[in-house]
Amino acid sequence: MKVSYKWLQQYLDLKMPAKDLAEKIERTAVEVDSVTVAQDGLKKLVVGHILSMKAHPESDHLHICQVDVGEDEPLQIVCGAPNVDEGQKVIVALPNSRIGGNVKIKRSKMRGVESEGMICALDEIGFSKDVVPKEWADGIYVFDDDVPVGEPIYKYLGMDDPIIDLDVTPNRGDMLSILGTVHDLAAVYDQQPEIKKPVVDEDDSLDANQEISATADDTLAKTYKLRVVEDVKIAPSPSWLQIILWNAGIRPINNVVDVTNYILLKYGQPLHSFDKDKINGGITVRTAHKGEKLTTLDENEHELSTDDIVIADNDKPIALAGVMGGFNTQIDDHTTNVVLESAIFDSIKIRKTAQRQIIHTEASQRFERGINPDGVQDALDEAVSMIKTLAGGKIAKGTVTASEYHPELPTIYITAERTNHVLGTSLKLDEIKAIFDRLGFTSEPHEDGINVIIPARRWDIFRDADLYEEVARIYGYDNLPATLPTGRQTIGVLTPTQKLQRASRLILEGLGLTQAISYSLTTAKKAKMFLMQKSEETKLLWPMTQDHSVLRMNLLSGLLDDVAYNHAHKVDDVSLYESGRVFYKDTVEQVRPKEVEHIAGVVTGNMTNPLWNNHVKPIDFFMLKGIVQQFLINMGIKGDIEYVATDEYPEMHPGRTANILIHGHNVGFVGQIHPRTAKQFKIKETYGFELDMQELIDLPKSEDQYQPISKYPSIKRDISLVVDQSVTNDQILAVMNKRGGAYLNNVRLFDVYEGENVPDGKKSMAYSLTYVDPRETLKDEVVNTAFEKIKKRLTADLNAEIR
Repeated sequence: MKVSYKWLQQYLDLKMPAKDLAEKIERTAVEVDSVTVAQDGLKKLVVGHILSMKAHPESDHLHICQVDVGEDEPLQIVCGAPNVDEGQKVIVALPNSRIGGNVKIKRSKMRGVESEGMICALDEIGFSKDVVPKEWADGIYVFDDDVPVGEPIYKYLGMDDPIIDLDVTPNRGDMLSILGTVHDLAAVYDQQPEIKKPVVDEDDSLDANQEISATADDTLAKTYKLRVVEDVKIAPSPSWLQIILWNAGIRPINNVVDVTNYILLKYGQPLHSFDKDKINGGITVRTAHKGEKLTTLDENEHELSTDDIVIADNDKPIALAGVMGGFNTQIDDHTTNVVLESAIFDSIKIRKTAQRQIIHTEASQRFERGINPDGVQDALDEAVSMIKTLAGGKIAKGTVTASEYHPELPTIYITAERTNHVLGTSLKLDEIKAIFDRLGFTSEPHEDGINVIIPARRWDIFRDADLYEEVARIYGYDNLPATLPTGRQTIGVLTPTQKLQRASRLILEGLGLTQAISYSLTTAKKAKMFLMQKSEETKLLWPMTQDHSVLRMNLLSGLLDDVAYNHAHKVDDVSLYESGRVFYKDTVEQVRPKEVEHIAGVVTGNMTNPLWNNHVKPIDFFMLKGIVQQFLINMGIKGDIEYVATDEYPEMHPGRTANILIHGHNVGFVGQIHPRTAKQFKIKETYGFELDMQELIDLPKSEDQYQPISKYPSIKRDISLVVDQSVTNDQILAVMNKRGGAYLNNVRLFDVYEGENVPDGKKSMAYSLTYVDPRETLKDEVVNTAFEKIKKRLTADLNAEIR
């Protein structure tokens, strides 16, 4: 919220610089984003009076103006604004002045005519176009007649007022108002602000309850009140009110609408004004009917949900409660009778409506965070009084009340002993009571402590811990004693799971992959790719974008996006991995998804750079399989690792994809991304894998993988065999490892051959077997015996022909 320093000074004796005040607010209440003074950076901008004006001889839209700027002679200024006219008092940038955007204005010639400066519009001196009143939006700004000529413009436009931008946290909704901020600063500086209760001059000839009726469900609107003002005259607001609004970032509209925005800033109470003559019958607060639509003040049509609260007359919705009014009952230049609304709506429904309809307004922000029940009537009364002052008219007698809410004020008991224990202070009970007196809280002695009664304007306080915080911030955080921690400090350690996760990243980086981090949110289509188990989607109710609307159920699709990004930037060799969570739901009705740790990788192009002495070849299935195999070995997984061909992943190549099994558990898959999928992502031939990291964490592992190297020599035997095409390497290895004896240390496939001299339907495979005895020198006869057993079993079990 943007807070005017001068407005605060109307209630408090503040003599310190605005930046010092902002620092105090940040130390005691909420964060301050910035302190700005609009005139900073501007130079030599004064009030000028246009004495005369004539058309430019070489232009159909430029005018030559003689402007009095308080000097001995008037200045000649060429101006092209459509609303410039003789007799106006305007903003003049003198020669060598600085206007918005640090633009320097010099003497110049415009189509052959000398111009000594510039007549400025508000946006040209730094105002945002969003706050410039519509009457001045397409031309220059014109001052009131009483503004003195030649004076600097800044104070007449509120540009000399420091604006403190508060970043109000959700729990301090009371500070989304000038009065709420005043109450807080009064406690900080121990002052008593004078806040007058509004007095309404009602017209006895009009009865509000006869002019309009209202009904409301108190579950939708705890408080709902209306007042009526008739015979008003719509016109622009006076400059002082416009200045307050545009300094707060709000565009002035007219004298009635501007009053409601002024009250919103002052009280934190949103109001809404209806044109009474556009309302058919009475007003009802209800939820929207199915299929109902409403065009709001921004002229956008919204299809309403049955959970949206609407303000309706006998025929139709006329406002989206707590969010934005309806276009069909707006205040316009022809309005003469006004109905003013002040209410407290259900904060949860307002927040959901604002999110659903994507309309976030100053009003919805305040209704979401809370409204002071004690300020609803005062805000309404001051608003109608201001409307009568600024727009004339008659205030109808009484207030139409459809519902009203006055909460029971909470009473919290605290003691000095407990307060000092929590804060580390040595405050006396009288000092604590004095702090609550400064805050405007009523306190009464009770037993060894005091009962503190919390006013309705501080709805964020409801337990003793909240009161300790109030004592600490008013007493001063800087005054709290600083102490060193006592006792023995414990050393933080990683859990076994955390150690394993970190180790997994180091292993993959050692194997040549680079870590990537993708969004957990993706599209519905990408979320359903590479599914390792059946799962329902987890959709966001209000996604920021459609590309991030569903929680991911795989990591590979995110990595493929990364590959596509690299390819788009001319990087062809990409090797990435990602460790993170995926989100599964067993049923649509399941509220929260199950989070499962996964790890995945993709490789495309070459793993290393080609050099004169490094003849690389592109990645293929077997190279990636070797990376996965080594990863699982380094993880210390106990048991045999099996690779079983599969076609169950439609996004993977059906002939180059395998499931990975350990102890019969499917822990993931490895293979080539299907060319169709690669085309969809606009990437080249790519290989990838995805593993269920949680399964790997849960599997038994070898804590110590070190094996001493034998000091005795090893013996090698090579064997070449011809087998059927259907026989796999895994089958052959299984036979060799089972029948190879106790000293078989390693088996390595070093050749596969098909073609000439090998029968059709057959293939030749050659293996190197290494035998080692760690305790003594191995004898040939022992190795020969074990080797013969292998040959015998290969022949018997796999019908192999030993070559």
